[in-house]
Amino acid sequence: MAATFCSFLFVVSTISTITPSSYGLSFNYTTFNGHAENINYEEAFPADNAIQLTKNLLGSDLNQSFGRATYSSPLPLWDANSRKLTDFKTHFTFSIFSQYQDGYGDGLAFFLAPKGSKLPPSLTNGSSMGLTRDLQQLNKSENRFVAVEFDIFSNPWDPAGKHAGIDLNSMESAKSITWGGDVVGGRRSDAWITYNSSVHNLSVAVTGFVADMMFVQTFSYVVDLRDYLPEEVSFGFSGATGNQSAIHRIHSWEFESTLEATVPPQRSRGSKNRVPLILGSGGMLLAGLVLLLSLVIHYRRRMFCRRNDGNGNDEDEQHQIDRRIMDQVLAEGAEGGLRKFSFQELARATNNFDDGENKLGEGGFGGVYKGLLARGKNNSEEYVAVKRVSKRSRQGIREFAAEVKIISRLRHRNLVRLIGWCHEKEELLLVYEFLPNGSLDFHLFKHKDKDASATTLPLGWETRYKIAKGLAAGLLYLHEEWEQCVVHRDIKSSNVMLDSNFGTKLGDFGLARLVDHDKGPETTILAGTIGYVAPECVTTGKANKESDIYSFGVVALEIATGRKPAVMRKLEKQCFVHLVQWVWELYGAGRMIAEGADPRLGGEFDEGEMERLMIVGLCCAHPDSSLRPSVRQALQVLNFEAPLPILPPNMPVATFVSAPPSISGTSTSSLSVMALTESLDVTNAMAR
Repeated sequence: MAATFCSFLFVVSTISTITPSSYGLSFNYTTFNGHAENINYEEAFPADNAIQLTKNLLGSDLNQSFGRATYSSPLPLWDANSRKLTDFKTHFTFSIFSQYQDGYGDGLAFFLAPKGSKLPPSLTNGSSMGLTRDLQQLNKSENRFVAVEFDIFSNPWDPAGKHAGIDLNSMESAKSITWGGDVVGGRRSDAWITYNSSVHNLSVAVTGFVADMMFVQTFSYVVDLRDYLPEEVSFGFSGATGNQSAIHRIHSWEFESTLEATVPPQRSRGSKNRVPLILGSGGMLLAGLVLLLSLVIHYRRRMFCRRNDGNGNDEDEQHQIDRRIMDQVLAEGAEGGLRKFSFQELARATNNFDDGENKLGEGGFGGVYKGLLARGKNNSEEYVAVKRVSKRSRQGIREFAAEVKIISRLRHRNLVRLIGWCHEKEELLLVYEFLPNGSLDFHLFKHKDKDASATTLPLGWETRYKIAKGLAAGLLYLHEEWEQCVVHRDIKSSNVMLDSNFGTKLGDFGLARLVDHDKGPETTILAGTIGYVAPECVTTGKANKESDIYSFGVVALEIATGRKPAVMRKLEKQCFVHLVQWVWELYGAGRMIAEGADPRLGGEFDEGEMERLMIVGLCCAHPDSSLRPSVRQALQVLNFEAPLPILPPNMPVATFVSAPPSISGTSTSSLSVMALTESLDVTNAMAR
């Protein structure tokens, strides 16, 4: 009996090594060698711990080289019965090296294509990047793929210079940006690509270089992948060279998706010896095992059906746990004075969540809608803002819970006031005070109302300075005056709301975290919005009060200059620099106010206040987090209660203790990291 039980355990343990995963694909390759499992190569090959997509023999002819590397198991992209799309995220490190030559081609791409897609035959044209047949680069009727390209050669349909783009059945990108990759020097870049199926948003972040400064560029495009791809797809990398060449390498790759998948078997040295043992265990044992597995599957299906909400919204156990936690958090909020609304009441208030006139905005969590609610015994009415969390967004649920837990306990005139909530019919909604003047970024950067018939006048200086001090006061409350320190982690101009008198209201606490006043930073993974994220967060993944201060400094400079975090300047070639670096250069040259102040102000501002706001912005956004002031010190300077700090004429270079695990191959001892926003086109960056 004991022997049989041991044999049974052996069979179970052996089968478990080849049992398909039912929770989506997930893998992480930190390096590639000849023993890397589950990678299929077409003309590409592993060498020097990397995937070589094109020829790599130094000194040899590298022209007209094409290669692909794909994961051996197809990716379940969407389900035909439920129409459910997968979410996915991938991060990879890559390099394109021209061997120090100024002429190079063509580039590489991360791609999704129909299951079984292969490298087209007899290729000679590098502009296809190995994704299309020669002369069919723009033929949308023949091609079927979605790709994120990193293109180093400008074809007639391309923007000038190196660029990154999102391609849909064509090598002419639907969305593209100028990319700052180091092709001549061959330094490694990191790319993060995510797809949010709730809002059909495909977003890309990629690192580039200006001299010794690394920066992060982002862009995104809304696309329903079901319109372009079948249910199952092959996915991986493709690269090519044409009449000019470069070496294209993938150094690491991690991937995760959510839709149920089948993982290919993991081969191991002992696998050949295991098969005879399994077969020798006897037909009865095998039959018993099959019966056991059938019972397990039947049980899991029954549990799955019980978890079904009756409306076709299939949710796993973790999702249910999240919602039970949500109920507990909401109950605590009710004890704190929050009002519980019915779903019908909020649907009526928002005209059934009308996406036209009532919709105020959209985020990864879902939408925000304007509503009109009856108030009090006299049935007076008040406008509210209703945040509706997407049913398919697990991240939204967790952020929703964090937001309720924190903001329901905060009371300050410079923070958005939470009025109530609703958790009904699998719907999660938050109800806030309505702030009629919208967000700060609207007034700084978007000059037309929704109806496009009237323009919004630029904010006057007195209003701007009041907004900056109000934001500092709200942040002071979060960091020092409340019972616990609240690290907001997503301070940006679009989260600074304005009431009817243009008073400051900091909102969106979905990423906020509570920490004790005497505790250090908590570990996060690039939480926040690129462009406002402190450089140490990009490298260490840790957020604290100092990283909030950095974000505040960027917003202060936005208020003073009227510019977004990405600024274009002309050197030998057009390039983008971070707003902090641009203002610091003007400061060192003695032209900070003359050239940095928002020209739309027409010179009508208090010069002393302008100087203080810009220098406070630079101090708060200092590359060295240990040299940033506290928010209390910054507010004292803005209130003329403390002298102006003295800054070095040149922007210091940040030094970090250790390299991040996600950015390899770079020397952090002399590397300054800055993050740029999505708006990297010339029109947006240089408007105003």
